[in-house]
Amino acid sequence: MRGVVFDGEHARVVGDLEIRDPGPGEVLVAIAAAGLCHSDLSVLDGTIPFPVPVVLGHEGAGVVEAVGPGVGHIVPGDHVALSTLANCGACADCDRGRPTMCRKAIGRPGRPFRRGGEQLFQFAANSAFAERTIVRAVQAVRIPRDIPLSSAALLGCAVLTGVGAVLNRARTGRGESVVVIGAGGVGLNVLQGARIAGARTIVAVDSSPAKEELARRFGATEFLTSAADVRAALPTGADHVFECVGSTALIRQAVELLDRGGQAILLGMVPPTAEASFPPAAMFLDKSILGCRYGSSRPQHDIALYADLYRRGELLLDELITGVYPVEDFAKAAEDARQGRLARGVLTF
Repeated sequence: MRGVVFDGEHARVVGDLEIRDPGPGEVLVAIAAAGLCHSDLSVLDGTIPFPVPVVLGHEGAGVVEAVGPGVGHIVPGDHVALSTLANCGACADCDRGRPTMCRKAIGRPGRPFRRGGEQLFQFAANSAFAERTIVRAVQAVRIPRDIPLSSAALLGCAVLTGVGAVLNRARTGRGESVVVIGAGGVGLNVLQGARIAGARTIVAVDSSPAKEELARRFGATEFLTSAADVRAALPTGADHVFECVGSTALIRQAVELLDRGGQAILLGMVPPTAEASFPPAAMFLDKSILGCRYGSSRPQHDIALYADLYRRGELLLDELITGVYPVEDFAKAAEDARQGRLARGVLTF
């Protein structure tokens, strides 16, 4: 079968992948579509260290082909969106409703794939850039069949991360003010999360003026090309500032743009050794800096919620897709993403 494999130096599309049968508590899914996220590119450039060789991709949707023993909530033929959260469901954090904090859900990549007798790692417990993948049952969320799988794929990362950061982590309230730095795939979902939450002023900041139309469509009430201009729109600062780029300089600006009691929420991926600085005195007026993993999501709950919001016209998915590529064109899709030409690119099988 086809898939995108990274060997530590090059990512290429291969046609001779093999995958084992699903074991207890596992699901075999035929991938129909997978979103191309900057986290995939971050593996290629080393920002996210990951063992190789690895099958890439982590934002996918498809059709269940087989289930292992003990799986009861889905059956072959179901349409599913996949999360990257292979949480155990039994630890103290899972029990408290915080599956993103499960210590068994990260740092332990499996090897369900083989190629030429060699085992390959699975990226983000998902590997959606393959014709078939195996995930834990908790990662497969059944979705209505009338949702296009190319759109449903985006539920598993960009939407969970962006909308979840607003609703679950920041808990943005009606009438509050929001600044979103970076109007890419995650930033656009932060914007629509703020719109869904009922924020009054939603300022999108991106250096590319070409992104204004889409940012406003997703919920921005203001669009600026520099964070330095935010104070003109919000003289006292913002209740919530989301940094979606992964720049230490912009992290500092996010803190500086807060109003009293405001929150800076960090979503952009920075290299593991990067350090950000800010004046500690700036925090004394009850300001906060919040990390946020995967939108602080509960995927089985949140993906179903977002699918329902999409069907009601309240959450945009189709509009996120600005490029569709057969998997064989992965290199072109990756270059378009690097050059900022895509809100979200989707690979199809």
